[in-house]
Amino acid sequence: MEKILPPIPVKRYFTIGEVGDLCGVKPHVLRYWEQEFTQLRPMKRRGNRRYYQHHEVLMIRRIRDLLYDQGFTISGARNKMQEILQSERDKKHSNESSLDGVEVIEIGDSELDNFTDNRSALPIDHVSERWLFVRRELFEIRDLLTL
Repeated sequence: MEKILPPIPVKRYFTIGEVGDLCGVKPHVLRYWEQEFTQLRPMKRRGNRRYYQHHEVLMIRRIRDLLYDQGFTISGARNKMQEILQSERDKKHSNESSLDGVEVIEIGDSELDNFTDNRSALPIDHVSERWLFVRRELFEIRDLLTL
């Protein structure tokens, strides 16, 4: 039942319909999985509308793979997800990378602070503010990739 899923767009939040399309499951299945997998907690806003973040879409794809492609039961997939998440937390705490096939480049904060963009015509205070924002975003992306 191996189904090629579309790439996940670069967005902060996804509706339940978008997640269903990105993961190849119907919205009622996603709502059911929220009850079965405690790790899956989308943000709820007005009228109980669900908004999923990028890491939750990745988690749903992982759950889908366990259930549909690898043949796990709900209980087995729940246990496997707990193992996977615990293993990734352990790796994160021991500064190991779980990025298979991706070269991780480690640079220190001082190197990033000293990085300048000579092409920028903005005053220096705007440049440093912009680089702080970019740095923060890069760390968020790194954290998402290590989940």
